[in-house]
Amino acid sequence: TEFGIIKNEAGSNNFVLSVKQWMEKTNAIGLSATAGRYGSTYGHKDIAFHFGMWISPKFQLYIVKEYQRLKDFESNQYNLEWNVKR
Repeated sequence: TEFGIIKNEAGSNNFVLSVKQWMEKTNAIGLSATAGRYGSTYGHKDIAFHFGMWISPKFQLYIVKEYQRLKDFESNQYNLEWNVKR
């Protein structure tokens, strides 16, 4: 329900939502934020990859190609054949 409120307010020119506010309002997991001079925001690696693929098609293509390369290497290394059950 809180997400619906955020979504409706997001269209206004004066809307501001920090990472900490997002975490508090949505009970987000997988994110961490600290304020201050040496503050930082961290996300789970799955969230980071998804965000990176969302903002950069080039990054998305890189991730997909690298995944395919690793699976081919794994298949060749262990002499695995394609199997629908795998």
